[in-house]
Amino acid sequence: MDKIWEEMHAAAEAVLNARQISEFVSAGEVSAAVLSKSGRIYTGVCIDTCSTLGICAERNAIFNMITNGEYEIARVLCIAPIEGKGAPCGACRELMVQLMPTSYKDIEIMLDYRTGKTITLGEITPEWWIDYD
Repeated sequence: MDKIWEEMHAAAEAVLNARQISEFVSAGEVSAAVLSKSGRIYTGVCIDTCSTLGICAERNAIFNMITNGEYEIARVLCIAPIEGKGAPCGACRELMVQLMPTSYKDIEIMLDYRTGKTITLGEITPEWWIDYD
């Protein structure tokens, strides 16, 4: 496995910490790491609320990247409660497509860290409404 995937996994693992923030908000059951095109790793955790105002770990990591002035994603890795189920949800896919409309298909996604199974966003999001091809 590529060393950068190992670094991303370690970064995501470092912020993985399930906790109850209040009776209405929990966080950290899922974590993610995003590798920007510049080579920096950004992390995020899921934040769940009782009124659907939460955010996925992947989008949280992407927003962290944007907050730090970067806009291009190279790779995404998620540590989910069910091992081997690291595909981003529709909202996360939509954000990545809109962020990189001409090159989103090249974003690499780690589906299963244990087996090293990866896929591209283009393979799991082949015909999106914003497709330029």
